[in-house]
Amino acid sequence: MLTGGLLAGRASAQTAVPAGTQYQLIGAYDLAKLNHIFGDELQDFLKSSPLPDEFKGRFPAARYPVRLYKVTYASVVPEWNNFPTVASGLVAIPQTGQSEMPLVSYQHGTVFNGNEVPSRPDQSMETRIMIARFAAQGYVVIGADYFGRGDSTLPDSYLVKGSAQQGTYDMLAAANAVLKSLGITTNHQFLSGWSEGGWETMAFLERLEADGVPVTAAAVASAPVDLSLTVSRWLNNPQAIDAVFLPGVLAIEVEAYERYHEVPGFDAFAIQPAYLTDARDLYAGKIDYSTFYARTPHTLKDFTRPEFRATVASGRGAYWRTLDADQVYRWRQVTPLRTWYGGADEVTPYAIAMLPEETQALLGGAATKAIDAGPKADHRAIFVRAVLDQKPWFDSFLTK
Repeated sequence: MLTGGLLAGRASAQTAVPAGTQYQLIGAYDLAKLNHIFGDELQDFLKSSPLPDEFKGRFPAARYPVRLYKVTYASVVPEWNNFPTVASGLVAIPQTGQSEMPLVSYQHGTVFNGNEVPSRPDQSMETRIMIARFAAQGYVVIGADYFGRGDSTLPDSYLVKGSAQQGTYDMLAAANAVLKSLGITTNHQFLSGWSEGGWETMAFLERLEADGVPVTAAAVASAPVDLSLTVSRWLNNPQAIDAVFLPGVLAIEVEAYERYHEVPGFDAFAIQPAYLTDARDLYAGKIDYSTFYARTPHTLKDFTRPEFRATVASGRGAYWRTLDADQVYRWRQVTPLRTWYGGADEVTPYAIAMLPEETQALLGGAATKAIDAGPKADHRAIFVRAVLDQKPWFDSFLTK
């Protein structure tokens, strides 16, 4: 059995399956590695949180070692008239000895480094948490890297709805092709996501429901389901709690909007001239986030131009209309949904996190419940609490 983390030099050759998909065994996590994730690694992940010890000893020991496969698959960019592309992702398969298992599709949160994605799990703590929580307990875990991340040569598609839906949709098809090649079938399909990935999960769910693809249940943590309201709150009603990395988040969002929606010069309208080169370089991967942080202000008021903030405040213009169209909660859902929020979230405002529950109650949609992770739960603690809770909730559907 392969042991330890991702084992250098032990990857297999690529295997082709139909529809432009290839997969490659890139390593395995043994039981010791999986248990370590919820030990020292989790403590390190939460060291800056107001709740650094909240989850110590609360996760069960791993039951199964997990084999890890990198997948590459064909997709298209809807914003560019279905321009063909190749994307990457991860399929993590527990070694249960069974040929039928439930599946969780996990959508990852915001990253500034294109390698901190599911197909590079040793560089993505949130992916390792999902592997240790779900794959080590008998669920197949899959995750798309998104366009512009992982093996993709495209610019980052950060919070671009059409590409978000297409990439995750095609990743699911690719994962199913890989599983079929390996003699594995799935009996339930779940969705999960955190932060940007919570938004991605809801966008994915919207696409799946529109196409009649059944989803057993979905769960999101700190999901900015209404981008227009979220960005306007960040820009025009700043709070002391706001994360100092929001200028970096807005930088890559503005740059992605300019490129995917083909609006040349939009970044110059939005960002103060002194920081425009830094924004472009962060987006292109020419500088890392620590360099960007050192060169730029830590509030959006100082980072952005007042004309830009005014258009967002007024709800006018093409940018606002695009953000408003990128909402991911205003349809009558058929899939049970749970959302998690917390009182110390420095990224997603409480009012935004509550929108799915209120909207589905208004529309008579599927059962939707918002869960409070606590007054001291920040962005990361909300994620960990959500992952802790999701497993027994998902398990409750397996016998239905």
